[in-house]
Amino acid sequence: MPDPTSHLVLSLSCPDRPGIVHAVSGALARRGGNITESKQFGDAATGLFFMRVQVLTTVAREEMEKDLAEMAREYSMDWSLDEVGRPVRTLIMVSKDGHCLTDLLFRARSQGLPVDVVGVVGNHETLRPVAEFYGVPFHCIPVTKDTKEAAEAELMTLVDSLDVELVVLARYMQILSAELCERLHGGVINIHHSFLPSFKGAKPYHQAHDRGVKLIGATAHYVTADLDEGPIIEQDVTRCGHEDSAAVLQAKGQDVERRVLAQAVRWHAEHRVLLNGHRTVVFA
Repeated sequence: MPDPTSHLVLSLSCPDRPGIVHAVSGALARRGGNITESKQFGDAATGLFFMRVQVLTTVAREEMEKDLAEMAREYSMDWSLDEVGRPVRTLIMVSKDGHCLTDLLFRARSQGLPVDVVGVVGNHETLRPVAEFYGVPFHCIPVTKDTKEAAEAELMTLVDSLDVELVVLARYMQILSAELCERLHGGVINIHHSFLPSFKGAKPYHQAHDRGVKLIGATAHYVTADLDEGPIIEQDVTRCGHEDSAAVLQAKGQDVERRVLAQAVRWHAEHRVLLNGHRTVVFA
């Protein structure tokens, strides 16, 4: 094929019916596209079809979008087309724990995590030095019961002005309002320990130590108005034993949290996660 001008990734979902794969591959082939990766899944429970395709093509993204638009209408597709590897404009939100923030900033700088961190928002000043070390602007937006509405309005102004595509709650210890969750639907990822619904509230690792748990882990999920019940993207666990102190449990838990969150952010940025009701399809 001629020298490609674009390496694109197409992700889509639609009602399942015969001919979808043929239609997609045909639309790409007509533009001289060479498919480099393709995965699909038909969910018998929901009747929906999901697909992710990477293609080398000699046409620009905008031209390919025009070609795909008619097909998408015919099959009632929810779809997106993006450049492979394009860094997603990301805002990270934090409170006082810095393990997830530090990990994401390091991976973005040194390990090819495809995000462009355009800012860090904290409801405390604690992690400003971490953001500044990586050259990322830090915005302190304190939140109290009386200022929550104004704080969220300030946050949304920041999201809009920075053209933010993804918000990551990297151990941000505030609950987002239902209105904000709806406005940012499918664009906010949270991380929490996997003890929930057990061991709620403060010092969950101390509670787990007191109960003698043998497995600890973490869950990364999209944020919805239902607290910590959004569609799950990634989970992992690690073993612990009777000899582990509460501090060791917390260290192990934080290690799992940062790994799970980073994986979820990568998959989202690579357009490998598609929403399927209250679940996800992940083309890992």
